[in-house]
Amino acid sequence: MRLGHLGLPVVDLDRSLAFYAAHFGFDPTTATRYPDGTVIVRNADGFDLALHPVESATTRPEFLHFGFRLSSPEEVHSKQAAISAAGVQAVEECVEPALVSFKCLDPDGWPVEVYWEP
Repeated sequence: MRLGHLGLPVVDLDRSLAFYAAHFGFDPTTATRYPDGTVIVRNADGFDLALHPVESATTRPEFLHFGFRLSSPEEVHSKQAAISAAGVQAVEECVEPALVSFKCLDPDGWPVEVYWEP
């Protein structure tokens, strides 16, 4: 058994879809729109991201986040540089022998972690 999807409330579907396509490999050509307004888009690993329209951003619990695991510390640094060049700044960083990571915020303020662990 493996986790198959994540549902996120978003204020602007197109903006969020573009963000996850540009930075995290979700393919807009896989996007399926449902009658309730939800858009589900898939990445190359077969993971589905369900984006659901809401009127306004919600309050987030302190620790809530989700992450993308990369194969090396260098890949994490490279992804951080690319995201930063696109104007998305890291809000948290960690460089330890057993963890290299950063967190940024998506357009609706959801914390997204990019990390490597041995």
